[in-house]
Amino acid sequence: MYLDQAKKQEIFGQYGKSNSDTGSAESQIALFSYRISHLTEHLKKNRKDYNTERSLTMLVGKRRRLLDYLYDRDIERYRAIIKALGLRR
Repeated sequence: MYLDQAKKQEIFGQYGKSNSDTGSAESQIALFSYRISHLTEHLKKNRKDYNTERSLTMLVGKRRRLLDYLYDRDIERYRAIIKALGLRR
């Protein structure tokens, strides 16, 4: 699998409050962004993989909902994660 435990710990350590902070919105958004980039690369090679395309669409929606939640609750945390991940609104 492309996402092993060590990579998850690295993502959560970088964007969460600690290595075991798996539930915060920032760490989930970072994890979704990593998975989205991996699936995007896969789809560039395999254009007709419709199951992966659907999974990618669902992940983008999940990330968007989390970003909207963060935008409504705490605009500063939203701006920080957007800047850290290099996303656009």
